[in-house]
Amino acid sequence: MSLGSLIRRSRKQRKLTLKIVAEKSGISEGFLSQVENDVSPPSVDTLVNICTAIGVEAGDLLNQANKQEKIVLIPRSEWNDIDIPHTGFITRRFFSPENRTVIDSAILVIEPGKSIPVRKDIKNGQELLCILKGSLNLEHGERTIHLTEGDTVHYLANPKKQSITNENEDLAIALWIGTM
Repeated sequence: MSLGSLIRRSRKQRKLTLKIVAEKSGISEGFLSQVENDVSPPSVDTLVNICTAIGVEAGDLLNQANKQEKIVLIPRSEWNDIDIPHTGFITRRFFSPENRTVIDSAILVIEPGKSIPVRKDIKNGQELLCILKGSLNLEHGERTIHLTEGDTVHYLANPKKQSITNENEDLAIALWIGTM
């Protein structure tokens, strides 16, 4: 998790507004927003002031930011060791939500006859789907694309009408990547 994300999470956990923290820190709301979105880094003094206004230790936040996972491995041997819930699909994410700020990715495991709906609240997102085992159908707008093992498709997200469906008799596994 980035320093900005940690600051935002700490502020929101304490139910503090941007305005309140900015005023207590002696900075503008706009600059605090830029810090939280990792657009502008704060000086050490400003970071200490922000953390004091929120009620957290700057050193603690820096340590948390430094300890974030930088690489995650999902070995192939784990693909079939997944307990699939009643929904008939599971997504094995590589990173936790707070570390997925620019790009998201997952191993999708889909039972026969089941489908995964489109991600919510995505605007102008791009996605990539690579079939690792079995086959899947990508419904994208009015078009349905049948993908088999080894096929890869790159597309613009279509939040109004998009799904990934396993219409076959065997389990399907795919690598999915999407921008936020």
